[in-house]
Amino acid sequence: MSNEEIDYTNAEMLRRIAEEKLAENEKKSGNLTNETDVKKLVHELQVHQIELEMQNEELRQAYETTEAALKKYTMLFDLAPVGYFLLDAEGTISELNFTGADILKERRFSLIGSNFKLFVSETSRPVFNNFFRKIFTGSAKETCEVLLGHNKEPLCYVYMEGVVADVEHKCLLSVIDISKFSLLNKE
Repeated sequence: MSNEEIDYTNAEMLRRIAEEKLAENEKKSGNLTNETDVKKLVHELQVHQIELEMQNEELRQAYETTEAALKKYTMLFDLAPVGYFLLDAEGTISELNFTGADILKERRFSLIGSNFKLFVSETSRPVFNNFFRKIFTGSAKETCEVLLGHNKEPLCYVYMEGVVADVEHKCLLSVIDISKFSLLNKE
């Protein structure tokens, strides 16, 4: 029976195949007639079972650690009071948090794949483009204040900090709504 024909979810079939393979192995190696060999085999199986139990416990602990890290990530990224964006060199949004979506007045998942530059007002676009160019040509964190707007509708004044992540060469951008405090608002 080839591996393609074996249904690994069928316990009865697996049991039957395992017994057949065990019988074949016993024929090849000769029957275990020596009591010492049987005790050795039982001992080896018990040791292996304990090893598997220890590995299972380690996997369970790793899973719990991963779940705790995911929960912490969700709290720090998704639910932060600051808008977070991950942009490529063209300005395409690959990730953002809920606050970022709120700032842009759009649903979060509809923004993925959109270009962030479309949300920068025409009057602020030169400032933003200079800021964005510096992020990708330099290695330091850059900052700017711009007016966000979409379809000629102003959204809000924001303070931005951006830096390029070395691993993916993407811009990590934090955005804070400063409409209530902005000097740009008085212009």
